[in-house]
Amino acid sequence: MQVSLQALKAFEAAARLGSFKAAADELSLTPTAISHHINNLENRLNVDLFYRQVRKITLTPTGEYLSEATSNGFNLINQALATVQAKGTAVKITTTSSLAALRLIPALQELSKSQPNLEVDISTSEAVDKQLHTLPIRFGQQRNINADDIIKTEQFNVFGSYKAADIPWQNGPVTLYTTKWKNNSLSEPPIKQWLTQNNLDPALFSIKTFDQELFGIQEAMADSGLVFCSTTLVQRLLDTELLKNFNTHVVESDFCYYIPNKQRFQTRNTRLVLEWVEGLLSL
Repeated sequence: MQVSLQALKAFEAAARLGSFKAAADELSLTPTAISHHINNLENRLNVDLFYRQVRKITLTPTGEYLSEATSNGFNLINQALATVQAKGTAVKITTTSSLAALRLIPALQELSKSQPNLEVDISTSEAVDKQLHTLPIRFGQQRNINADDIIKTEQFNVFGSYKAADIPWQNGPVTLYTTKWKNNSLSEPPIKQWLTQNNLDPALFSIKTFDQELFGIQEAMADSGLVFCSTTLVQRLLDTELLKNFNTHVVESDFCYYIPNKQRFQTRNTRLVLEWVEGLLSL
């Protein structure tokens, strides 16, 4: 049976407050409108919900039963709305350790200044969270990904400490850190293409690997060698002169950062965070 939601709200308020007038005040209606809604509800259900006396109303047994049910129902709806609203104010980003540590977390303070009411939580995870307020920024290869989901394509180059020699491999082999991905389905970083593009002999480099780009970058910052990694990750370190490049040519790659099914994110706050991430990675 279909009944008017407005009638149920009028009945629930009158039953809870014990007054048509008090219900009218709470719902911004007139007492006549409350009475009209409740009369329609009683006619629809073919029952009496109130005993009506001069300036006094009390619930019938049927009214008490319906009052408990409607109060519980509206409380449950209000709790759900409060939960959804609370989730809508906070946005969670899950991504790789390297992107989180080197680009996203250092930029959070500036985001907080421009969007003080926006709460952003960043964590590292390989799982694709399907919650509407969680942005899963993944690392993969373009040939396997919907073009509309890509937020940044990757270039690679070699970088070293700002105090490293301008041509550190000039006087003999140097340590070059690169990455052996945890995900075995990914191709190797394009270091061979980089060597060819820059006319460099592989013998000039002693290759060592980590399973995350972050670790090789840390070794380069400590002047313990050079690192072959994506330009996206080191941009802030280049800007702050913690790392430098060596006038070598970058090499394009098939790698990218992407958000699976990106178009599903339509809430205001997730769109704000997505625009922030895309703007940050475009620098």
